[in-house]
Amino acid sequence: MIARTWRGTTTAERADEYLEYLKATGVKEYAATEGNRGVFVLRRISDGTAEFLLVSLWDPMDDVKRFAGEQAERAVFYPEDDEFLVDREVEAIHYEVLVAP
Repeated sequence: MIARTWRGTTTAERADEYLEYLKATGVKEYAATEGNRGVFVLRRISDGTAEFLLVSLWDPMDDVKRFAGEQAERAVFYPEDDEFLVDREVEAIHYEVLVAP
């Protein structure tokens, strides 16, 4: 199994709004992609910003590519991301899952 991680930051004031946007875009698309085994959306609010960490779980890397394209290390962005994000990773990081419940 593969874990794909990505981080993005919004202002704290827009944190709840961005969460709803995430659920309607990336999270929804993860779920609709064959091979996706789920996603965790984590949030940390501190000093006026909200950092989001998305951890999606996938079967082999080929399934990640169904979602992200052939260059799977590139982050996937959606049309309104520029309105929300004050900082973002442009690359996703992939890990082998060695122990899982």
